[in-house]
Amino acid sequence: MKVQTAPSSSACHRRSDCRLCGSKRVELVLALAPTPPANAFVTAAERTKPQQAFPLDIFFCQDCCHVQLLDIVDPELLFSQYVYVSGTSPVFVKHFEEYAASVIKTYALKQGELVVDIGSNDGTLLSFFQKAGMKVLGIDPAIQIAADATARGIETWNGFFDAASAKKILAEKGKAKVVTANNVFAHIDDLGSVVENIKTILAADGVFVFEVSYLVDVFEKTLFDTIYHEHLSYHSVLALKPFFEKHGMEMIDAERVSSHGGSLRGTAQLKGGPHKTSPRVAETIAAEKKLGLDQADTLKAFSAKIDRIGGELRKLLLKLKTEGKTIAAYGAPAKATTLMHHFQIGSDVIDFVIDDSPLKIGLYTPGMHIPVVGSKEMYERKPDAVVVLAWNFADSIIQKHSAFTHQGGQFIVPLPEVKTM
Repeated sequence: MKVQTAPSSSACHRRSDCRLCGSKRVELVLALAPTPPANAFVTAAERTKPQQAFPLDIFFCQDCCHVQLLDIVDPELLFSQYVYVSGTSPVFVKHFEEYAASVIKTYALKQGELVVDIGSNDGTLLSFFQKAGMKVLGIDPAIQIAADATARGIETWNGFFDAASAKKILAEKGKAKVVTANNVFAHIDDLGSVVENIKTILAADGVFVFEVSYLVDVFEKTLFDTIYHEHLSYHSVLALKPFFEKHGMEMIDAERVSSHGGSLRGTAQLKGGPHKTSPRVAETIAAEKKLGLDQADTLKAFSAKIDRIGGELRKLLLKLKTEGKTIAAYGAPAKATTLMHHFQIGSDVIDFVIDDSPLKIGLYTPGMHIPVVGSKEMYERKPDAVVVLAWNFADSIIQKHSAFTHQGGQFIVPLPEVKTM
């Protein structure tokens, strides 16, 4: 197995208190294998050089029950050359289309009102608000992705959403009826400052809508591979509700959605805002407590479930290798970095990784340095089995490549449970 690591440096530091409530009573509940940043793909020229690996240790706050990483990798290292774009996945395009339609209907958005998306990526979500007649603005730190989105007509400011950008939005664009943050609210260390900046630009009757990987799904479905350095927080409504209240906002809805294998779509408004609080907020908190997610011991037991699945997957793959079979993988999402490192599945097992993103094809996977190729390679090189690392899109991938199975190939889906198809 080819894992290239180097000691961590000033690019990573560990905080000593809870990200949401500031409590020092934080307890280690799960230690995963250290990895490089999950999207730190390398070029052919770089693949012989070691990459820095950073801890993936999960902590539980004994006061507010927030689950989080305390080791913080420099955001510039993680996001300035980001290679994930939403628009390459038909599943995500449809998800964002339905998401925008739901927000427009629920909160009676009118044409000309402003929608701001924090961490807007390639502007896929904003494009649907724009088509409905809203003014839109994206904020994203990925230089090329922001430039490409702007070129396609979705105005996107390159940078992080901070106090300066909030003031600039207010001065140049006015108040926002909707602020969104999708799969980025878990990426931010100083969440308190972000919420204060959101309050700066949010209209009195506006809403902040966010989607995050949901702790309940991570726990129930053993989605441990959604744990990586970009995701500093594993959110629960139990911890989020008092956090928003502390910052002069109130959580008014909590909805479970299917994206990324299981996410939480939360909605908050300024304290005393006009929208009624959905009963789903209290119901969700009750369900989280019933699962025991307000107790550290519940999360400590999680590692046994992870180890069982890892053992099953490795046993299956090694059996195929001993039979002389060739194995590839499909999808090079961030989650694959965690899964491959923790389960020790490297270039000794996987010959190549197939991905549909042109930003990744021709590069090598973080740490393991396995080549990423286009899908035509699956038919030219004809591996005996393909592990679907982008398992949350397994159904659409397998359907799209039914010709592979008709030719005798086998798909292996590693999570939530190991299965062959």
